[in-house]
Amino acid sequence: MEAYKQEFIEFMVESDVLKFGEFTLKSGRKSPFFMNAGAYVTGLQLKKLGEYYARAIHDNFGLDFDVLFGPAYKGIPLSVVTAIAMHDLYGKEVRYCSNRKEVKDHGADAGNLLGYELSDGDRVVMVEDVTTSGKSIDETYPIVTGAADVEIKGLIVSLNRMEVGKGGKVTAQQEITERYGFPVASIVSMDEVVEHLYGREVAGRVVIDDETRAALDAYYELYGVK
Repeated sequence: MEAYKQEFIEFMVESDVLKFGEFTLKSGRKSPFFMNAGAYVTGLQLKKLGEYYARAIHDNFGLDFDVLFGPAYKGIPLSVVTAIAMHDLYGKEVRYCSNRKEVKDHGADAGNLLGYELSDGDRVVMVEDVTTSGKSIDETYPIVTGAADVEIKGLIVSLNRMEVGKGGKVTAQQEITERYGFPVASIVSMDEVVEHLYGREVAGRVVIDDETRAALDAYYELYGVK
């Protein structure tokens, strides 16, 4: 596992973004872990977050793209900080764009998009925090492709939960690729999280002990890809 992935896993824990316990997901599943990207709130956290996304995009999709699209709401700051990191780390100038939940009907920037106005021929990388069911992409993909004749180069998320999607056979990330034809990648997967954190102290405590590991194994027995 690359060093930046190990750093990112510990960064999620230290930022109180990745938690272990018992959580009820929007899907109704009882999960032994939960990731909340909204907990990145300080300038330093956001700077580091953008750099991790930029590295993962570089490793998975390269630099041959023009626009970072972040679906509202959590995708908005993700697209902004990643665009900054692209410039700082790779000297790559990209534009950010997001959708509005409510269409703006006045002013010079009226419409349903925020930031850069998409143009024909733009090559777009989409950024999200996590994909559990693919629902947000189902909502935003038609907005992006309807705004201009663009090419979606891929979707990057911070964590691949590695659970079966709505179809019950492959992961949500794989379902998105099958449905829309573009690749989906993550900074890290839950396999990598467990590999790195099992029995390891972070911030003075063992994050995944034997009990938590057993809960994770039981969860993936139910909801993991067989």
